[in-house]
Amino acid sequence: MFDLIVGIIAATGVLGVAVLMFAENIFPPLPSEVIMPLAGFAAARGDIDFVFLVIAGTAGAVLGAWVWYEIGRRVGLERLRRWSASHGRWLTLAPDEVDRMAGLFTRFGALTVFLGRLLPTVRTFISIPAGVTRMPLADFLVWTSAGTALFTFTLAYAGYRLEAHYDRVEAWLNPLTTGVLAFAVLGYLYRLVSFRPRPGAGVHDG
Repeated sequence: MFDLIVGIIAATGVLGVAVLMFAENIFPPLPSEVIMPLAGFAAARGDIDFVFLVIAGTAGAVLGAWVWYEIGRRVGLERLRRWSASHGRWLTLAPDEVDRMAGLFTRFGALTVFLGRLLPTVRTFISIPAGVTRMPLADFLVWTSAGTALFTFTLAYAGYRLEAHYDRVEAWLNPLTTGVLAFAVLGYLYRLVSFRPRPGAGVHDG
């Protein structure tokens, strides 16, 4: 996998990085924790420019986050409440949790988006509550871009600095990829099994 991804990035350049990061934000087939270090690795070898790869990776990720924001905006708060009341177990989300989420975004929307973009797994889906609660698009894009740029730069720089240790990079990235994906799946399964909506929690009237 290591050689394949590095080869793709070397062949497609910054456009390939942007596409990979966009796809990762829509449905994570390959986590950004793998894509960006390998892009940084390719930059250290001279295959692509480091600054442009950070810009491209950030742009691709923000575009993907925007898609989820729009999905959340179109769903809306009331519809999400109804879905959580009917299908809460599969969403691992109860109506009262929807209300808490809405309150959190009303008070700390910008900070929540910024910090959420720095956390694995959370970063992909933090855009949905931002859209559901109708966070202003300009604010969403600014704070998403800020958090994403920091996250993207950090990962790319780590790969850039490790260029001289090719064998070490390959050795730790493969289990890391598996670990990140396994953690996300196990987290969902745990929520699914332990899901217990609060008695009496339901859709608000009005």
